[in-house]
Amino acid sequence: MKYKIIVIVQARLGSTRYPNKVLEKLGKKTLIEIIVKRLSKSNLVDKIIVATTNSSSDRELTTLLKKKKINFYTGDEKNVLLRYYSLAKKFKPTHIVRVCGDCPFSDYKILDKMIKLIKSKHYDYVSNTNPPTFPDGFDVEIFSYKSLIEAKTKAKNNFDKEHVTPFIIRNTKNSFNLTLDKDYSKYRLTIDEPRDLIVIKNTFEKLKNKNYFDHKDVLNVIDKFPKLFNKNIFIQRNIGSKISTGQKLWSRAKNVIPGGNMLLSKRPEMFLPDLWPTYFSKSKGCHVWDLDGKKYLDFASMSVGTNIMGYANSKIDNAVKKSINKGNMSSLNCPEEVYLAEKLIKMHKSFDMVRFAKTGGEANSIAIRISRAFSKKDNVAICGYHGWHDWYLSANISSSKNLNQHLLAGLSTSGVPKKLKNTVFPFEYNNIEKFFQICKKNNIGVVKMEVYRNFSPKNNFLKKIRNFCTKNKIVLIFDECTSGFRETFGGLHKKYGVIPDLCIFGKALGNGYPITAIIGKREVMQSAQSTFISSTFWTERTGYVAALKTLEEMNKIKSWEKISKLGKLIKKNWLKSAKKYKLKINITGLDSTPAFSIKSDKWNKYKSYFTYRMLKNNILASNYIFLSIAHKNNLLKKYLKIVNKIFKEISNFESGKNLEMLENIPESHTGFKRLN
Repeated sequence: MKYKIIVIVQARLGSTRYPNKVLEKLGKKTLIEIIVKRLSKSNLVDKIIVATTNSSSDRELTTLLKKKKINFYTGDEKNVLLRYYSLAKKFKPTHIVRVCGDCPFSDYKILDKMIKLIKSKHYDYVSNTNPPTFPDGFDVEIFSYKSLIEAKTKAKNNFDKEHVTPFIIRNTKNSFNLTLDKDYSKYRLTIDEPRDLIVIKNTFEKLKNKNYFDHKDVLNVIDKFPKLFNKNIFIQRNIGSKISTGQKLWSRAKNVIPGGNMLLSKRPEMFLPDLWPTYFSKSKGCHVWDLDGKKYLDFASMSVGTNIMGYANSKIDNAVKKSINKGNMSSLNCPEEVYLAEKLIKMHKSFDMVRFAKTGGEANSIAIRISRAFSKKDNVAICGYHGWHDWYLSANISSSKNLNQHLLAGLSTSGVPKKLKNTVFPFEYNNIEKFFQICKKNNIGVVKMEVYRNFSPKNNFLKKIRNFCTKNKIVLIFDECTSGFRETFGGLHKKYGVIPDLCIFGKALGNGYPITAIIGKREVMQSAQSTFISSTFWTERTGYVAALKTLEEMNKIKSWEKISKLGKLIKKNWLKSAKKYKLKINITGLDSTPAFSIKSDKWNKYKSYFTYRMLKNNILASNYIFLSIAHKNNLLKKYLKIVNKIFKEISNFESGKNLEMLENIPESHTGFKRLN
């Protein structure tokens, strides 16, 4: 039999985890040049072709290949199997060699050994990866043209189309796997992340004096200098084929963004490390699509409580689009800020003036600045979560545990001036005596609190605080960034009949568009004029327009009543399922933001398992929900049906049954330090 063998080097620039990696350099040459040159030493192959995509994003690669006179082919970006088939069809080889373009140490000696096996034993498929013993980066697969034709014709799922050989492996009996006497498979000499390139370069430094180094030379380096490979040894082999595009992007994000993203509450570690989809491509109603186009039902945070009216609400979005078409910024002020201020005051008869910002943290800091200016006292007593700024985090300077019950355990005060020590004093919700003690002992000028902290106020807690603040000339601020518009039209203080001096609204106010409001009594608010509070983008138009339309639509349908009704139903069913399966459960939160916890020393593991099982059913979920009007009854039934199944499984775990199902579930993080 006459053999015709071509090598296809698979390469593109649009890697999710490491864009443009094949254009990185070792010495003076790019990785793709090095691979082609090293494989060209084989006398047993007829042609080497780089197979890239026809996307414009790969134009820089094709330009280089053309310049260096390297054979290349452009084909389908996503269907790599079709790309291989279309290329092979041009040459009609007997066998195709598959090599990846991110493996600069590819060794022609391994390739030749495998080709000889093909020729002597007439295999349809030979590899050194099933199972692997070679370091990751020396992978070679050789398969017959007829098996490629069969795969192209019969492979149906996207995984097979993206990764080329899985269908062939499953359906080929005439195969062989090349192995080493010693297992080196845990070592990485391929490039998926920047840390991989560091390992490659360090290894190259040890070998650069050789005219040609082969895999045996590399194995000697591993044996002599194993610590060189510690930097990337923990990365799972072929992880790219096992994880979503969003997870790949998250890995990339952590290399260029401290912490990976802007919002702690959206980090995947808070839900399910390594499995949470992380990024969205589209959202509508209460559905979210990830970067791979997978659709999820959002029974989690609905963007941390911002979207009571659902994602991409057409009436609100159309109002914003209309304003953008007219221009969202100018040297003049937008009139909508006046309209919104007037509307908020009309809704809150006890207040007279409003200041606006874009974020909750900003609004909280503005409220503190105004209140300190009015009271002429520095010290603040707080209850609840009020943002990330220096004034708030300074509570942890005197004790790292001060904010534990208000946010996350272990919040660091690094970067916060130490001179702010003993200016902010946390107090416990519903503990009025402790509150009195803190205020009397520390010359408090401002009290800042959330109206509701998991549970309702007891024994006239809020009224007692109001009376104390009035008597002692202390400014009382209610932070309703989260609670505003969820149980009443304008804030929980309306429900409890307690009027603060200042009140803060955010999150749901703009239904996903950035806008926050500080609303308050004239005598206090005017103190904004005696200090400096100003920002360019507080004058941007879209937030005001969105807020005006959001309030209009909320009022039309009484959205707060709808979402509270849904929450009551969910709480009822949680309790019902827990009772059925003899689980001890705590139910907390507003009806519109229900939360549960199971009384068990394995609770965090169970919470992670709950999220995992929900994900398997294409639902984003944790132990709490921010409800929206888009959570219709049919969706609620679907969610509750799965909840019932999971509670049954958790009950079995509590009884010591099926614990192996818990073993490999990554646990969600609960503290601040573990997220860094």
